[in-house]
Amino acid sequence: MSERPVLLPYADPAFVTDPFPLYRQLREDGPVRRVIVAGALEAWLVTRYDDALAALSDSRLSSDVRDASDARLLLQLPETERESMLSNMLRSDPPDHTRLRRLVSKAFTARRVAGMRPRIQALTDRLLDALVPAGHADLVADFALPLPVTVISELLGVPVDDRHDFQHWTDRMIRQGEEPLDPAVVNETWQHMRAYLTGLIRAKRADPGDDLLSGLITARDEEQQLSEDELVAMVFLLLAAGYITTVNLIGGGIAMLLAHPGQLDLLRSDPGLLPGAIEEFLRYDGPVSPGIARFAREDVEIAGVSIPRGATVLIGSAPADRDPARFPDPDRLDITRQDSAHLAFGHGIHYCLGAPLARLEGEIAIGTALRRLPGLALAVPPDDIRWRPGGLRGPEGLPVTFTPGG
Repeated sequence: MSERPVLLPYADPAFVTDPFPLYRQLREDGPVRRVIVAGALEAWLVTRYDDALAALSDSRLSSDVRDASDARLLLQLPETERESMLSNMLRSDPPDHTRLRRLVSKAFTARRVAGMRPRIQALTDRLLDALVPAGHADLVADFALPLPVTVISELLGVPVDDRHDFQHWTDRMIRQGEEPLDPAVVNETWQHMRAYLTGLIRAKRADPGDDLLSGLITARDEEQQLSEDELVAMVFLLLAAGYITTVNLIGGGIAMLLAHPGQLDLLRSDPGLLPGAIEEFLRYDGPVSPGIARFAREDVEIAGVSIPRGATVLIGSAPADRDPARFPDPDRLDITRQDSAHLAFGHGIHYCLGAPLARLEGEIAIGTALRRLPGLALAVPPDDIRWRPGGLRGPEGLPVTFTPGG
């Protein structure tokens, strides 16, 4: 491919607010485009739905960054902690991925997640109880953030007093936006996180509870299916991935409705549309953008484009989910859309394990907020909402007003 790579300008507020015009242009220009991300790193962006779907199941594309030829990717991670940081199922391939995923899959079955509905509803109501008298709030800081943090913390057995710390550490490692990760920041933050998790694991060993972490410790100690590094990395992944994208789904979903008042009125008039609305939020402007990174194990061809071994491949779920060849009128938010086969949660063996929980939290949180916050409206112009730069997409804050209640 002879074209010069296209910069994804994360330093440009206009692009961060609305990257889809550029994604549309890239998709129209070709099925695979060379792009520059994270300051100076080059990747091959897969822009169209059918190609992205196939790439997500292509075993020639690895999830392990150690298969990348660009040494800068590994140099961003501190050498002394590199192996432990990468020992998780998000960054592994079979057979390790199969073994690691099997250990936690029982915690995220549809039946077990459905059983969490009453607790999630109670947490949602408690958060809104504190907001409704005021008539104004930041629905990210006051609602969309604390709800999933509490849910995943309770699932794993993280004490209440510790939740702010792990949230802060996680945020430090993902907030560097358009710049490459700073190894010093990653190292310092990971050392804090690792020390905390090691202490928590020690406490759970001494006094296990009815939580996922205690179950993983049993697998580590009795069944010898986890190394100590894998156990620490698994808990970190579940904590981080267990809340960040759900925050973006809840905050982003409400922001989308407030920007499309006709859709908001439709959903208020027919709450039965909510499950389909969640899928449309995920398709229209999902919590990961532009997509999912893979690394070519060998020379591969995608949509007629030759990609060299070691190249970073960005499987563009965001541009693919607005591909007009797959979704009619894709740039229109339509909560009545019947086709929900989006790629926001991935596809294949790495399909998001927490998808049922994220959907449930999104449905309960958004549905309850619409019911309990009459007159909900943005407190600032839509263009003043700040969106996260980088690969995880969602509003950083969502100032709103509503009719005060009791």
